[in-house]
Amino acid sequence: MSAPVDALRGPSRRRWLAWALAVPAAAPLAGCGYNEFQRLDEEVNAAWAEVLNQYQRRADLVPNLVATVQGEANFERETLTRVIEARARATAIQVTPEMLQDPQALQRFQAAQGELGGALARLLVVAEQYPNLKANQAFADLRVQLEGTENRIAVARNRYIQAVQRYNTLVRSFPTNLTAMVLGYQPKAGFAPGNAAELAQPPKVDFGTPGR
Repeated sequence: MSAPVDALRGPSRRRWLAWALAVPAAAPLAGCGYNEFQRLDEEVNAAWAEVLNQYQRRADLVPNLVATVQGEANFERETLTRVIEARARATAIQVTPEMLQDPQALQRFQAAQGELGGALARLLVVAEQYPNLKANQAFADLRVQLEGTENRIAVARNRYIQAVQRYNTLVRSFPTNLTAMVLGYQPKAGFAPGNAAELAQPPKVDFGTPGR
């Protein structure tokens, strides 16, 4: 083999030597889960991005929903105020990649999102007491969009929970835990164990029947 290698000159020789050294070094990493870490890390990040996307979709619905409800002169001001303030708190939290390694930050984020979801559910329940509002086509359309978004949020959160579980199992299992220690892979924050099962299910809110 030395003859062909000796025939190489300059950049070609350096590339060949780098390849020859990289292959033996990469083999143990592949055998200890390096490639699986890469795959599951991407899976977690993609699942988290979808959670954020659906939360943003819900937040974007709120201004139009509030504007429509405000057209009902006697609608409860306290209910509207709670929705507006909850949206402000939920969207004020800065989401960073580091949040996935910080259980407390993730818990604060989820608490704010839960508060917004509860405020919106309350608004829709109160709206059942206003026939004119229930008959409003714009409100009916927004209500359907919100219901669909809540379902998509539940699906996205469930996928994130499952992705984190697979990733964290790899981090903690032998022998891949050795790879995690060497390369600095840390467990990712999931939703709190106490509410993980609840988050995996769509909220049970009676949206009523328009025009009832």
